[in-house]
Amino acid sequence: MKVTVNVTRRPEIADPQGRTVARALRELGHGSVNGVRIDRTIHLDIDGDDAAAIEEQVHSMCASVLTNPVLEDYEIVVTV
Repeated sequence: MKVTVNVTRRPEIADPQGRTVARALRELGHGSVNGVRIDRTIHLDIDGDDAAAIEEQVHSMCASVLTNPVLEDYEIVVTV
């Protein structure tokens, strides 16, 4: 199954990369840009046909390796 994990930095956590990109865009003439947040998308291909079991497995992966639970939130999308 195909699994997508969308990882977002929590709103209260600073995003220095996003601030740098926003500043660069304004300097390049894109003055309407008020802010930028840089997030991540992780694509996994996992063997199995039980979507619930795979989602549970990916939650475990996120908690242990793929995300930082102090700084980030995530959403899992399993495609059958």
